[in-house]
Amino acid sequence: MDVVLVDEQGQPVGVAPKNMVHTAETPLHLAFSCHVLNGNGEVLITRRALSKKTWPGVWTNSFCGHPTPGESITDALTRHARGELGATLEKVSIELPDFRYRAVDASGVVENEVCPVFTAHLNGGLTPHPAEVLEYRWVSPSDLRTSLTATPWAFSPWLTLQAPLMELYSNSAAEKG
Repeated sequence: MDVVLVDEQGQPVGVAPKNMVHTAETPLHLAFSCHVLNGNGEVLITRRALSKKTWPGVWTNSFCGHPTPGESITDALTRHARGELGATLEKVSIELPDFRYRAVDASGVVENEVCPVFTAHLNGGLTPHPAEVLEYRWVSPSDLRTSLTATPWAFSPWLTLQAPLMELYSNSAAEKG
């Protein structure tokens, strides 16, 4: 699978094989994150499979991924929701269109992504793929916010950076829920 390389403004400038991109010298590329909600207002967090190249076994947002060249992010969201979670989504909404981060895993692998962040609602059940998800939990946004503050090391760096910027995890949103 190829990923889309982007410039500092997030504009496509080329493609590269995914397995060649995530290294100690990772070029800036396009990705996305999604936070999935259920009918009770809880958010799905997943624990990354131990076989993942970066941040294995770490708790993170519902799912992430990379659009392929020529694929819309909406189509990539649908594809990854099915492939990683065995899920169908509805009410997909962009929350952080300009989110970008760079983080270095303990192994030295760098994530360097322009990564729009979405929320969506689950339509049906979940059947997580074991190569992607070790385990999962539905949690209240306020409990997740508390955990992120108390133990940020237990979570992916992108989740710890995204959550404080999202209305879903704000005090006012938590008090409404």
